[in-house]
Amino acid sequence: MMGVMRLGRVEVRVTDFKQSIDYYSNVMGLQLMAQENGRAYFKAWDEDDHHSLILVEADHPGLVHVGFKVRREEELDRFEKALEEYGVRVGRVSKGERLAEGQAIRFTLPTGQVMELYHEIERPGNGLKLNPDPYPANLKGIAPPHLDHLLISGDDVKGTTDLLMNVLDFHMSEQVILQEELTATFLFRTNTTHDIAVIKGPDAKLHHFAFALNSWDDVLRAGDWLARNNIAHDEGPTRHGVTRGLTIYFFDPSGNRNEVFSGGYAPGPDFIPVTWTEERFFTRGIFYHRGESNERFSTVFT
Repeated sequence: MMGVMRLGRVEVRVTDFKQSIDYYSNVMGLQLMAQENGRAYFKAWDEDDHHSLILVEADHPGLVHVGFKVRREEELDRFEKALEEYGVRVGRVSKGERLAEGQAIRFTLPTGQVMELYHEIERPGNGLKLNPDPYPANLKGIAPPHLDHLLISGDDVKGTTDLLMNVLDFHMSEQVILQEELTATFLFRTNTTHDIAVIKGPDAKLHHFAFALNSWDDVLRAGDWLARNNIAHDEGPTRHGVTRGLTIYFFDPSGNRNEVFSGGYAPGPDFIPVTWTEERFFTRGIFYHRGESNERFSTVFT
């Protein structure tokens, strides 16, 4: 059986390469693994793979691609066939096109974002495989343990949702239906509330990508660290109604929205999706404590 395991990486554009490297190294507290051919490669401390975040310098911010890791290399051929039979044009990424990566298949979602599926990537580990301490001694900044999810936007929410569920076997945890229209979906392959979410909005855009934290105390500490470093703040610390997650949103130096996220629940493949409607979504769904978000939160995409 084919299997998408999890969210593996995001590649994003940044407008100031040097400043962005400093921010993701010292504020976010990710590990800079390498710089090569205009890209910087980062991993979070508890990830085994070589990288989960790639930065590339450009004249505007935003998502280059999102990558999901599959269980076995041979599954790329089967997914390629399944996608093409579904009516999706699929391309190939050669091994070595980016540092430490094997081949991948690449396609565009109905909402306009580029997605890749891959298996092979170098795996340096997290340094905690033999008689380990709970975490490394040299952590700095917010120091999230791993990449968690991303939220993308576009007009065809249903099309992207159907593709992910029907071809890649994602499952739905929550959905937002406003005036009888499917407006947002939260989809998972792991045991988290969402590995990817899709929301009605401008095509081919990114709302945010998020890293996991372990507790509410860690979310509050992240807020302290952001304030100490004068990082542009968006929302939180607070709780979502959707997914029940504990959250804070902020911006990297180029304007890409970041999130650190904790909590939620652990749905299984047979989970009955939660549905939000206009009766409660705007007053409790987005942010449970105070209701509606600021205008920037619902209008700024990169």
